[in-house]
Amino acid sequence: MTESTQAVKPKGRESWSGRPAFIVAAISSAIGLGNIWRFPGVAYENGGGAFLLPYLAALLTAGLPILFLDFAVGHRFRAAPPLTFRRISRKLEPLGWWQTIICFVISTYYAVILAWALCYIGFSVKRSWGDDAATFFAVDFLRATDPGVTPEPVPLIMWSLIAIWIGIIIVAALGLRKGLQLANRITLPTLVILFLAIVIYALTLPGAVDGLNTFFTPSWSALADPKVWIAAYGHIFFSFSIAFGIMLSYSSYLKRRSDLTGSGLVVAFANTSFELLAGIGVFAALGFLAYNQSVAVADLEGISGVGLAFITFPTLLSQMPGGQIVGVLFFLSLLFAGFTSLLSLMQVVIGSVADKTGWTGRRSAIFSGAVTGIASLLLYSSTAGLSILDVIDAFINNIGVVSSAIVMVIALGWGVRLLPELRDHINAVSSLRVGKLWMVMIRFITPAILIAILITGAWSYVVEGYGGYPTWFLLIAGWLMLVAVGALSLLLSFSGYGRAYADDYDPTTSVDLNNPSYPQTQKEQS
Repeated sequence: MTESTQAVKPKGRESWSGRPAFIVAAISSAIGLGNIWRFPGVAYENGGGAFLLPYLAALLTAGLPILFLDFAVGHRFRAAPPLTFRRISRKLEPLGWWQTIICFVISTYYAVILAWALCYIGFSVKRSWGDDAATFFAVDFLRATDPGVTPEPVPLIMWSLIAIWIGIIIVAALGLRKGLQLANRITLPTLVILFLAIVIYALTLPGAVDGLNTFFTPSWSALADPKVWIAAYGHIFFSFSIAFGIMLSYSSYLKRRSDLTGSGLVVAFANTSFELLAGIGVFAALGFLAYNQSVAVADLEGISGVGLAFITFPTLLSQMPGGQIVGVLFFLSLLFAGFTSLLSLMQVVIGSVADKTGWTGRRSAIFSGAVTGIASLLLYSSTAGLSILDVIDAFINNIGVVSSAIVMVIALGWGVRLLPELRDHINAVSSLRVGKLWMVMIRFITPAILIAILITGAWSYVVEGYGGYPTWFLLIAGWLMLVAVGALSLLLSFSGYGRAYADDYDPTTSVDLNNPSYPQTQKEQS
């Protein structure tokens, strides 16, 4: 085994208190805003019950294989993405920074959605949106303007966003165990209880059965549409927080003796279960909305993303008995789900900064949180925030994240040919062994699917544009943003600032893959 592929552990690096803490953290990261609004929206737009079959296929052929890959790489090389990929091959370091900067970009706008949810907790008490939730959200609350109009600050959003970032910085600065781990233990069970209460209530509403029929009854003709399959694979990919540094970073804090595949199965099952729960709750509520409007569930509009959470759902709350209480519970759920996911995004940035500079975790957390928070305020606390968020979110996810995954699986599967070693590493520590099928998926099936998603998304943006925005705005907020991410990735890779990744190998953590017992270090045994 070469020195570049030895397992290493930076001195003084924190670790999870145990495997349960890691599993809770991974589940908390995976269960985010997308589970509550993206999964029901994607299912609604792609055949309802018919979407569940491609969803399960995507889970088995892409979600789990890449999740196992992320876990194996992070656990083997014990660092944030830039240093991890540098230890595999110095040529791959830009990929690590690409993933880190993607997490930085997503963090900037993820926080403002939490700020909106924070405000809507208060709005729910008085149903401040009145009879027109769409106008209230875009005009009264966000004061949204078209691209090109001089932006003006929106004080309520600005102060709410500051509050979110103060909370994130405090938790992150407390460290892995006292901060992130403790926050996950509080927020995850609270989220499940809150959302379960919403689902149970939604099931008692008139029309709920019609909504559930729409969710669970397949439209078999939709299965012949390639877009439905692409949507399913795309959603699984984003839902699991895979291939852009989060699960890789989280697994790097695991102790050596950790069941990677067993943990992955628990995380996948929990994430999928919550998505199905969200689908049941949202479709039951949509059935009630359709019942009140005397239309079919399939004829409702705005059932996706931000529109579902901040327009459709408030409209429903205005017509629902006890809507104030349900509204508070719903937006609290969004806040808790998003807060832990934002912490996981920031942990990638914090770990990368700490590895690059040699700073302590606390200093890296304060610096990273302050820089990301300032960028967030500058971009999204003004009247132009909604347009900027919409375009950046579309381009960074559908092109940036997918590109990261493609490069990662091709580089590891074909470039440095690390899959046999990673397979042996997984099998040395895990209860469920992986073999040729896992390697075939990573080398062939997953890249093919992701390339199809990337080409489809990029071609659509080139030919059709996006969201009706002017071309110049898409060039700046979309394409130029991606170019900047790539350029910064290269710049940071070749920068010699700080410690610049002095490879401080610790011989007590070297791995003997020929030893089936995979012995623990003396410290871990004690």
